[in-house]
Amino acid sequence: GIGKSTTTQNTVAGLAEMGKKIMVVGRDPKADSTRLLLNGLAQRTVLDTLREEGEDVELEDVRKKGYGGTMCTESGGPEPGVGCAGRGIITSINLLEQLGAYADSESLDYVFYDVLGDVVYGGFAMPIREGKAQEIYIV
Repeated sequence: GIGKSTTTQNTVAGLAEMGKKIMVVGRDPKADSTRLLLNGLAQRTVLDTLREEGEDVELEDVRKKGYGGTMCTESGGPEPGVGCAGRGIITSINLLEQLGAYADSESLDYVFYDVLGDVVYGGFAMPIREGKAQEIYIV
């Protein structure tokens, strides 16, 4: 790729060093959007967790603590060009919201969505339309 995940993870690490509270939601077929933040460990995706455990999941099942206290989630989804890549992001955002990941009590300063380019035009537009962000930057 062009380094979107590496750029995201390094930016997040820098902000975490500054004491910011951050959540990263990855959407990569290899589920490696958060790998550096999790000390090289792969994380089970939201979609895989839902497939294996059903709807009865806790926030800790889909979100792991990484570098500097950063909260990490991998959405999962189809390989590029196969199926709707946006569905993983939509499902993840809805589940995270249901489980309270975006609640004021979480005191998040930033949420980063590390997604494939084809998702930007599809499902990823949903958080923009629904006013879930004050500012959005696309790399």
